[in-house]
Amino acid sequence: MRNVIVTGGSRGLGLGIARALRAAGYRVVAIARSESAALREAAGDGHGALHFVPFDLAEVAEVPALIAGLRKEFGPIYGLVNNAGLGTSGVLATMPDAEIGRLVHLNTVSPMVVTKYAVRSMMAHGAGRIVNIASIVGSTGYAGLSAYSATKAALIGFTRSLAREVGPLGITVNAVAPGFIDTEMTSGLGHDQRDKIARRSALNRLAEIGDVANAVEFLLSDKARNITGTVLTVDAGNTA
Repeated sequence: MRNVIVTGGSRGLGLGIARALRAAGYRVVAIARSESAALREAAGDGHGALHFVPFDLAEVAEVPALIAGLRKEFGPIYGLVNNAGLGTSGVLATMPDAEIGRLVHLNTVSPMVVTKYAVRSMMAHGAGRIVNIASIVGSTGYAGLSAYSATKAALIGFTRSLAREVGPLGITVNAVAPGFIDTEMTSGLGHDQRDKIARRSALNRLAEIGDVANAVEFLLSDKARNITGTVLTVDAGNTA
C-alpha cells in the first residue's frame, strides 16, 4: 500500500483530500496540530487506512525527525500533499509585520522543508508524487490577499523548478490551484460576495472540496505519470 502524507489534513480541504485518497486505496497520514472530531470519525470508520499524526508545521527544525518517524512507522513515502496553510486576509498597509512573517513561514517555508525531507525517501525508491495546493490568487491576485497571494505564487514557482530537479529520478511535482471553495478559509466571505464570485465563473457556481480532492487523486495516480511541473486549476471557470 502506498503511503501519502497530507498536511493540514484534519479539516476542510485537507480532510476532503485525505478521505478521497483513502478511498482510492492509499494509506493516508494526516498531519495537523490537533485531531478534529471529523478526522477522528473518518479514521475510525473501518474503511481503509487513515492515520493522524500531531505536528505543528511551524516548527521546521523538527521536520527531519517527523519524516524519519513516519518512514520508520509506515515505510517508504510515495506521495506528499502540501495542503496546510494560513488563509489570512487583510490590506497589506495595515497587516502586522508579525502576521506577514507567520503567513510566509507556514505557507512557503514549511512546505519547502517538509518536501525536502519527504523527497529524500522518494529518491531512495525511484518514484514519488508531490502535489502542492496553491490558489488562483497566486496568478490572478485579489484585493485584501496580497501577502497570501504571494505565498501561493511562490509555491507555483517552487513546483515548476522542483519538477526539473527530481524528474530524472521518477518523481513528479505538480500544483492544484483551487478557486474560492466552501471551506473555513472562505467562511468570512459574505453571501453577496460569494454570489458575485459564482456569477462571474463560467459554470455559475463555486468549485467544491470534492472537485479539488479528485484533482489531487488524479495527479497522484499512475494515469498522471507523464504530468509534472504543471498547475491544475479547479475553479468552475472563474479564471476562464
